[in-house]
Amino acid sequence: MTTPDVSYLDCNCFAIRQAARFVSQLYERHVSQAGVTAAQFTLLAAISKNPGVTMAELADAMVMDRTTLLRALKPMQRDALVSSAPQDASSRAVALYLSEAGKKTYMLAAAHWREAQKEFEERFGRERAGELRKSLFDVTSMS
Repeated sequence: MTTPDVSYLDCNCFAIRQAARFVSQLYERHVSQAGVTAAQFTLLAAISKNPGVTMAELADAMVMDRTTLLRALKPMQRDALVSSAPQDASSRAVALYLSEAGKKTYMLAAAHWREAQKEFEERFGRERAGELRKSLFDVTSMS
């Protein structure tokens, strides 16, 4: 039996995951100064933009399953950054909101995020970064 002539350097998944780790480390270095992870910052930003977003809506927007989203939210709920409430009396849907502490943390983290964004765009090129974002969002809209 012959081994297929495949290199990990030809693998789209590997290239995307490697780039994601690199970019995540860059953003983590910045937003961690506000006491949150890059993933938590993204969730805070999404909730800030759409107060009352349901868990299902947020999971869909983040391309996450609900169990993963719940695990990501638990530390932020524990730290009183995010609160949840039933969407309405007749629904089991849970709506998410930023607490006052969550809003303050988000504002502080956003300042650090802007520094991360600036660093990335200085290193990679602003135009290329915009093209990259568009291409990556195109990938997630394929389904």
